[in-house]
Order: sequence, then C-alpha cells, then structure tokens
Amino acid sequence: MTGFSKGIRKVEVALKWDPSPGGRPPTDLDIVAATFVSGDAYGTPAYLVHFDSRSPDGTIVLNRDSTDGRGFGWDEVMTLELERLSDRYARVVVGVVIQQRSEHKTFVHVLNPAMRIREGYTVLAEDDFGSVLGATAATIAEFVRDDSGEWTFRPGVHGFDEDPAGFPRVMGRAHQP
Repeated sequence: MTGFSKGIRKVEVALKWDPSPGGRPPTDLDIVAATFVSGDAYGTPAYLVHFDSRSPDGTIVLNRDSTDGRGFGWDEVMTLELERLSDRYARVVVGVVIQQRSEHKTFVHVLNPAMRIREGYTVLAEDDFGSVLGATAATIAEFVRDDSGEWTFRPGVHGFDEDPAGFPRVMGRAHQP
C-alpha cells in the first residue's frame, strides 16, 4: 500500500547499563545525536545534541542523563521529533560514547549495556553492543529523509575507537554493508 505512510515521526532512544562494581570508577555512557543538512548529509554535523545541550528548535532533547548507570530502568533517554525538523535537515545519526575519564573503557568493560529505539510502542531496534565490544563509541541509528520528505530508519550498530571529543567528527561517515 502506498500513499498512506507517514514515515518515522517521533522516536525515543533509550540506553541503560549497570553501575561499576564497588571500588571501580563509575562508567558513564552518553547518547549523542548529530544532524546533517541536505547539501552536506555526510559531512560536518549542523549541530550536536548531548548532555548539557539540546537542538536549537527543541526537536531533539535529552530527557534523562546518567553519569553512573545507577538509575531505575533506562538511564539515558533522548527524544527526536523528526516530523518537526526543518526541511533543510536530511539526516540524523544517533550514537553512544563512553566517557574516558580515569581509565580506557570499551563496551566489554560496561556491565549489561542495552539500547532500545522505539516509535510510540513499536520497538524499532534493540541491542546489547555485543558486536562492538572493543569499541569506545558506536552509532546505533540513522534517520534519513527520503524524496517525499518522510523519515526512514536505518538500523545498525557500528563501532568506533574514538573518545567523546573525536566521535562527533566521525559518527556521520557512511557505513559500508
């Protein structure tokens, strides 16, 4: 059936993990969203949304932030209102990065990490980062505006060996299947 699809409109990205064992430094994961304009859909992000920031128009917001995984349920939650994004934006990439404060950590060092992406009650993707255990960061979702102006979801977890400062510069690169 064609002509009735509304595409992806509003999504929630959620992240959780267990706290570090006693005596170990806390583990801090962060959700990061990068927006890309039509003329530079794989180049430099127009803007980033992460802890201590939000999109200029309020369409992408980090609703919950944790620095140690000690929350109940989902520790970090970000809402993306794609249907409200300006037409100038063609792509949004969402990733997760591990803060590298007192020691080098990869996903293998994170206790029970999990992510979920859903639209309303429909789960679009779930993952435990098992395919990127040696990475310090990973992209977890890509949303692309099609020719009709509707947003489509491209799932996939892709690992990177980047710190929080370097990850935003590379997270928008195209992935090869």
